[in-house]
Amino acid sequence: MLLDRIPFFIGLRYTRAKRRNHFISFISMTSMLGLTLGVTVLILVLSVMNGFDNELRSRILGMVPHTKVQLRDSSVGIRSWQTLADQLRAMPHVQGAAPYVEQQGMFTAYGYNQGAQVIGIDPAYESQVSIIRDHMTAGSLDTLQKGQWNVVLGELLARQLGVGVGDRVTLLVPEASVTPGGVFPRMRAFTVSGIFKVGAQIDGNLAYASLGDMQALARLDGPQGIRLKLDDLFIAHDFSTALMQNPQYAAYYALDWTYSQGNLFQAIQMEKHLIGLLLMVIVAVAAFNIVSTLVMVVTDKHADIAILRTLGATPGTIMRIFIVQGLTIGIVGIVLGVIFGIALALSVSDIVAWIQNVTGVQFLDPKVYFISYLPSRLEWSDVGVVVCVAFALSFLSTLYPAWRASRVQPAEVLRYE
Repeated sequence: MLLDRIPFFIGLRYTRAKRRNHFISFISMTSMLGLTLGVTVLILVLSVMNGFDNELRSRILGMVPHTKVQLRDSSVGIRSWQTLADQLRAMPHVQGAAPYVEQQGMFTAYGYNQGAQVIGIDPAYESQVSIIRDHMTAGSLDTLQKGQWNVVLGELLARQLGVGVGDRVTLLVPEASVTPGGVFPRMRAFTVSGIFKVGAQIDGNLAYASLGDMQALARLDGPQGIRLKLDDLFIAHDFSTALMQNPQYAAYYALDWTYSQGNLFQAIQMEKHLIGLLLMVIVAVAAFNIVSTLVMVVTDKHADIAILRTLGATPGTIMRIFIVQGLTIGIVGIVLGVIFGIALALSVSDIVAWIQNVTGVQFLDPKVYFISYLPSRLEWSDVGVVVCVAFALSFLSTLYPAWRASRVQPAEVLRYE
C-alpha cells in the first residue's frame, strides 16, 4: 500500500521543491497562471452568453408572441375572434390567447419623429401572452379603452420624443386617405397614458394602443389576428406548421417568433459555442506549457530518476511521479480559475454597472444592442465541462514528459556522476 503512494509523495515533493534552475520555476508558474486565466475567462464569458440567452427568452420573447394566427386576407378582420381564441386555447401547449391589430407607423411630438410598431390590444387578455403589465413604470395598461385614443410607449421611445404621461403625440400610418384636397397619410392624435420599460431594444420601437382604436385606424371590422403563448417556446415552429396543415384553419396562416427574433437567438447560440471554442485554445496553450515544464524537470532530475531506478522503482512508477507533478500544476491552476471565474460570473453585472456610473460611459447602447446592461447567468454544467476539458488537457500534457522520464537508463546517467 505504501509503495502505491510513493509516486504521489515524490511528485508532490518535486512540485514544492526549490529548483536550482529558476527558469523551470518561472515556466511552471506561467503554466499555472495561464490555466487560471483561461478557466476564469472561459467561465465568465460562457456565463455572460448564458445571460444574454436568458434575457432574450425572458424579456424579448416575453414581449413577443410565440405564435401569431391571422387571416390570409389582411384587408378584413376576424369578426368571431372570441370563438377562434377559445378553440386555440383548447389546443395542446397553448397557455393563452389575445387579439391584436399591428401596424407600423411614425410618432411625432414637439418636432421629433420616431418610427415604431404599434399594437392594438385588449388589456383584459394581454396578460395571457405578454409580460407588459409587469413592466409598467408610469400610468396603466387599463387606460387603453376604445374611444379614449390613449397610447402606452416604451421608455426609450418616450424619451426620444420628449414626452411623458399626459402629453399628446401624433401617429402617422402608411395607409393613405383620399380627400378633396389630395392624398394624405392617415394620422391620429393620441394621449400618452403609460410608459413601460423592459430594458431592451423594444423600449425604443414599440407602443400599445386600444384594440378598438387601432381597428378603426386600420379600417378593419375585427382584430387582425390572435397572439398565442405556448408552454414551450421552442415548439412554436412545429406548432405553427401543424396549425397551417389543419384544414379547419385553411383561411389562416401562422407566424412564430423565429421569423422575427430567431436570427438573434441563433446568433447568440453560435457565438457562445464559437467563443467557448476559441477561449478553450487559451486553456490548451496553458495546459501544454506543462509539457515544457516537465521536460526541463526530467532533464534536471536525471540523477534522481537513476537513483530511484536502482532502488527498484519501475518505469511505471517514474511515469506516475511526473504525472502527479504535472497534474498538481494543472489542478491548482484549474481550482484557482474556477474560484475566480465563479466570483466574476456572479458579480460582473454589478461591476460593469458600477463602472458605468463612475465613468458615465454606456457600454451597451440600447439603440444598438437588444439590452442596455451586461447580464450573467452561471450554469454549473458549463463549469463542469470547462473543468473536465482543462483537466483532460493537463493530463495529456504530462504523458510525453513522464514517458521520457521512464526511459532514462540508470547506468548511463550514473556513469558520469
